[in-house]
Amino acid sequence: METKQAILSFEAALSNLETIVEAMESGDVPLAELLAKFEDGSKLLKICESRLKEAELKIELLKKQKDGVAFEKFATERET
Repeated sequence: METKQAILSFEAALSNLETIVEAMESGDVPLAELLAKFEDGSKLLKICESRLKEAELKIELLKKQKDGVAFEKFATERET
């Protein structure tokens, strides 16, 4: 599941996270399943944070460029 989560887009990870939160808030989830969902949610949260950080760094890089047109290759955590 780690590999599958590593390639999730921000939107997909956020959607999955929202589904997990809704299930956890319903109160109908047994404790064992609740713990598993919490673990999955924590992983998805890290993915979302990583994607947002990548976007923030890319925006900062673009802001620093003088003409705003020349783009440089931007290495992300997934590419390294």
